[in-house]
Amino acid sequence: MDLGIKGKRALVCASSKGLGLGCARALAAAGVDLVMNARGAEALEASAATIREEFGVEVVTVAADITDDAGRAAVLEAAGAVDILVNNAGGPPPGMWTDWEREDFIAALDANMLTPIALIKALVPGMMERGWGRVVNITSQSVKAPIPVLGLSNSARAGLTGYVAGTSRQVAGSGVNINNLLPGIHATDRANALDKGVSEAQGISMDEAKARRCAGIPAGRYGTADEFGAACAFLCSQHAGFIVGQNILLDGGGVNATL
Repeated sequence: MDLGIKGKRALVCASSKGLGLGCARALAAAGVDLVMNARGAEALEASAATIREEFGVEVVTVAADITDDAGRAAVLEAAGAVDILVNNAGGPPPGMWTDWEREDFIAALDANMLTPIALIKALVPGMMERGWGRVVNITSQSVKAPIPVLGLSNSARAGLTGYVAGTSRQVAGSGVNINNLLPGIHATDRANALDKGVSEAQGISMDEAKARRCAGIPAGRYGTADEFGAACAFLCSQHAGFIVGQNILLDGGGVNATL
């Protein structure tokens, strides 16, 4: 399928690896030029070089912390006028409700709610002026079904979801679509970290921790970054113009809900 976005320009945050990289690769495969951001310069440059060679698109890299004011300013300066924004940032650490203090919630809000909002406010007005734009926020399945040990993530991402619900409907008439992708467990570093935590807490192997998690997923496996990226690219395509303010689960059926 021709996604109709060849020659567009996208900013993909936290895209040196994992789900962000999956999104960057899928957009590049559709002919989209990229601005890629991540904190680690080495991994970022390596991923960008591979994308340039494989897909022949322009790739600008900015090694910076997107959740920091100075880092975000550097990314926005390099990005310029983009047509597509993919918001992504690592999730807060797991824990119990008794572990978290005010500063922990502030950090989670900064990373997973206020940073994407700041990028939306910075870039969407230009999209509206040009009459076309796409924003995809990578959130979490915990928006639909809260995960107790991820209370910081539950809180911050729910806040972003509420913001998008209203904002997306205010900008849709200008040709700008904002939607959220809600990943379940995918084969990424984040999954490895969660499995390691279970392994250490329960005294089992990493393989056993993964097997137990997979047993609770109807698809029977972890998702891949490539299939996640493909879903993101579709939401950014010319075919997704009537999809507004939606929360789309990519969780292998893990959330057991009718709606």
